[in-house]
Amino acid sequence: MTDTATLEVRKLRPSDLGRLSTVGLRTRKLRAGLSALGIAIGVAAIVAVLGLSSSASAGLLNEISSLGTNLLVVQNGQTRFGQTAELPKAAPAMIARINPVTSVEETGSVTGNAYRSPLIPTIDTNALSIATSSLGLLHTVGTTVAQGSYLNAATAREPVAVLGAAAAQRLGIDRVFPGERIWADNMWFYVAGILKPAVLAPAVDSSVLVGFPAAEHYLGFDGHPTTIYVRAQSGHVDAVDNLLGATANPQNPNEVDVSQPSAALVAQADAQGAFDDLFLGLGAVALLVGAVGVANIMIISVLERRSEIGLRRALGATKGHIRVQFLAEAVLLALLGGAFGVGIGVLATAVYASSRHELVVIPVLAWAGGIGAAILIGAVAGLWPALRAARMSPTQALWSM
Repeated sequence: MTDTATLEVRKLRPSDLGRLSTVGLRTRKLRAGLSALGIAIGVAAIVAVLGLSSSASAGLLNEISSLGTNLLVVQNGQTRFGQTAELPKAAPAMIARINPVTSVEETGSVTGNAYRSPLIPTIDTNALSIATSSLGLLHTVGTTVAQGSYLNAATAREPVAVLGAAAAQRLGIDRVFPGERIWADNMWFYVAGILKPAVLAPAVDSSVLVGFPAAEHYLGFDGHPTTIYVRAQSGHVDAVDNLLGATANPQNPNEVDVSQPSAALVAQADAQGAFDDLFLGLGAVALLVGAVGVANIMIISVLERRSEIGLRRALGATKGHIRVQFLAEAVLLALLGGAFGVGIGVLATAVYASSRHELVVIPVLAWAGGIGAAILIGAVAGLWPALRAARMSPTQALWSM
């Protein structure tokens, strides 16, 4: 009976362990806070890096999904002599005869530059280009009009232009007023509208678009398309891709370049995490520094609390009780730092992603991994101080009082 009662007294209940493990944290708040800060910085860096990368990738992939992955772009390539090839005028009509193709629209390059006024030096081109455009282009490339209106059957025959999103920005035009004009290839063109960004067709963004009849009449356009945008049925994209070169230019299919814009954007989304390893490495260094801080504070805590250890041992605490107490204190210290770091990382991700109008995505791996790493670091950093405290004899500890 006596032995059984003694064993029951020596049990360390979770509530007692909770109180004992917070003694060092409650009595030395500043030192504990500074030690936990290293853990918090490392965890915050890990959560923020993974969160920002996932948010950017998710936003881009959602945009790609909404625009569709069935857009193919046909462009004139190069001849065997390295010169710029020419697509036949009938190329769009021939491509439209492919059964799975749902829409075909075209643009053509026009020699000349566009300026805000004729007073702008000719060298300041702002990397703008003049291009002809078919009337159904916007629906096919997945964009709409932001200001004004697009070309129609009437305005396509007159000196009227529509500005891509980047072109309007570079020309300093943010809205369309009656009589708004630009100087294109040594003549005035009225601005009918401004487009929203075309994610799948960046060439449209930096172009001044005019109608095919107007380009032929006023700008000397030869009528040959340079870029053809093709929408195909989702399940037949690869099959259409294989046919486009030979269909667009049967005599010289090797002089035709075919690409899928969404594939490049998917690769861009995958590249969002290209530097993740570098920043995760920096976060790991911060965690290592935090671990050293936790180990340091626990060693000092053991030395400063020798009298407490000796008194508890003299009152019946076992080596296991002392070991568990200090190990739990180290884990709790690291856990508090990890939780604070997760909060900082989540907040940083949310603020940055919201400012860029992106989805806020916090992967489970980010916050769970951060907390798990903090607990592991606390356990490893606190193990040796806990063992040292447990090995301390009661007489040696009480002698230091």
